[in-house]
Amino acid sequence: MATKTMSIWKQQFTLEHLNKMSPNTLLASLDIQFVAFSDNSLSARMPVDHRTHQPMGILHGGATVALAETVGSSAANLCVDSTQYCVGLEINTNHISSIRTGRVIATAIPFHLGRSTQVWEIRAEDEAGKLVAITRLTMAILQKRSL
Repeated sequence: MATKTMSIWKQQFTLEHLNKMSPNTLLASLDIQFVAFSDNSLSARMPVDHRTHQPMGILHGGATVALAETVGSSAANLCVDSTQYCVGLEINTNHISSIRTGRVIATAIPFHLGRSTQVWEIRAEDEAGKLVAITRLTMAILQKRSL
């Protein structure tokens, strides 16, 4: 018997829409691009090059965290209705291995989607699937104010 999975998304979106949302921001500076989504995950990638290196020529941990927060907070905001929005409360990243070239791909999957908070796991991997970093992101859900 086949089971149908339910999507976590409360807003409709396309990758093209997500990639056009952030001109002149950190996302544009680091060339972060959304590349895939499923019923319960969102993925984005970032080049590992002169923009994202630290002085030793490897991926800067802060760039990795920026990628993780980008994909996690974007996913979080797609999981709430149009009367709400999400902001970061806490982020924790463990850097597992280094990378010098190519791209790093981060995928966000929820641990918890509550009424007032969300908790996300973001796995950053190189193009061969080797784990680069693991992040836990906690988001607060707030109500938009009427003008």
